[in-house]
Amino acid sequence: MSDKPSVLFVCVHNAGRSQMAAAWLTHLAGDRVEVRSAGSAPADTVNPAAVEAMKEVGIDMSAETPKILTVEAVQASDVCITMGCGDTCPVFPGKRYLDWTLDDPAGQGVEAVRPIRDEIKARIEALIAEIAPEPAS
Repeated sequence: MSDKPSVLFVCVHNAGRSQMAAAWLTHLAGDRVEVRSAGSAPADTVNPAAVEAMKEVGIDMSAETPKILTVEAVQASDVCITMGCGDTCPVFPGKRYLDWTLDDPAGQGVEAVRPIRDEIKARIEALIAEIAPEPAS
């Protein structure tokens, strides 16, 4: 990994789980990590329940838009984290791949999305501790 690790979050629609994960990582790690998200079959818009659930914790993802997964995005990332997209993510030597099994928030209300949001936050905190811990002051 370079001085600044890069993480790519991938799910099918890039509308819920991967968007929340990218927003959490950006919020919690700041500029210590380069963050990307994409989908193998992107939706037209980000899931409104995911946007609402993140707004409840002070993170605004209302301006985000789903993006298509590209080979370039994978090549530019140190860590690729998939969330229910199966084998659609291209595999390159030297990259680290993680598969996070999380419920799909598609079609769910904000009540169902909150526990997914909180599980993603816990996983992001563990990831940050591993790849980009706070510098000692």
